[in-house]
Amino acid sequence: MTPDAAPTTLRDFQKAHDFFVGIDSDGCAFDTMEVKHKECFIPNIVQTFGLASVSRMAREVAEFLNLYSRWRGINRFPGLAMTLDLLAERPEVAQRGVSLPPLTGLRAWLAGDPKLSNPALKAEVERTGDPDLIQALAWSDAVNQSISEIVRDVPPFPGVRESLEALRGRADVMVVSATPKDALEREWREHGLRDFVALIAGQEVGSKKDVLARAAVGHYEAEKILMIGDAPGDLEAARANGVLFYPIDPGAEDQSWRRFLDEALPQFFEGTYAGTYMDARIEAFLALLPEVPPWKKG
Repeated sequence: MTPDAAPTTLRDFQKAHDFFVGIDSDGCAFDTMEVKHKECFIPNIVQTFGLASVSRMAREVAEFLNLYSRWRGINRFPGLAMTLDLLAERPEVAQRGVSLPPLTGLRAWLAGDPKLSNPALKAEVERTGDPDLIQALAWSDAVNQSISEIVRDVPPFPGVRESLEALRGRADVMVVSATPKDALEREWREHGLRDFVALIAGQEVGSKKDVLARAAVGHYEAEKILMIGDAPGDLEAARANGVLFYPIDPGAEDQSWRRFLDEALPQFFEGTYAGTYMDARIEAFLALLPEVPPWKKG
């Protein structure tokens, strides 16, 4: 399918094959999670919220939360609130006399279960003029600007292209991500992968759970719907919709994609993926992502 012929919205997406595969992007298809958080998200947290005096702790907290814990892959806005909460629990922060912003306005917005995207936040800023939301939007815009300047020439993991080639003609493939669509389009086009997917659904479309529900559930048999992801949120989206999940293990992405191509994908097409094999892969995946941060142990 050429880009011109591809659907541009979820409403335009139509079933063309018996199988559906949703693929997350950052940290799953592309090795971009580390660089985006370490070079874009975290430095802008330190700058926007005046955390230079506790930058080491802020970095440790944000890296654990977003990359190495059960919350890996969390949307940036609740992730920001959780980062500040975890940081506030560290005694070193209080000892340095640092006052962390309560972000009351942001938390109230999050409690309303909004669509967690920059456009949605911008609309709320224009509606309310809330200073917390203005600050959160400034941070998020700065993150996007940093990503556009820094994250270039980061290829997909080995095995991604081969897997997409194996799926072509047999499954409808969609990018299901919490990243802004503009960044996704740029990355997938930059590496010649855009033509392999029918649609790119970024954060503007809705949560991964909602995208799977709208695009796949009821249109395909449940055992013919598969979500591929590198974060527990991807697993939760699959489970919430009663569909299958294949994990890309953080730190072992190359091996995970090779295993998908050699083992999981043939089983998926044969109808034998669910059960013992899938359960074992998910168990090993979750074991890699702890809930307790290292500074709280011992």
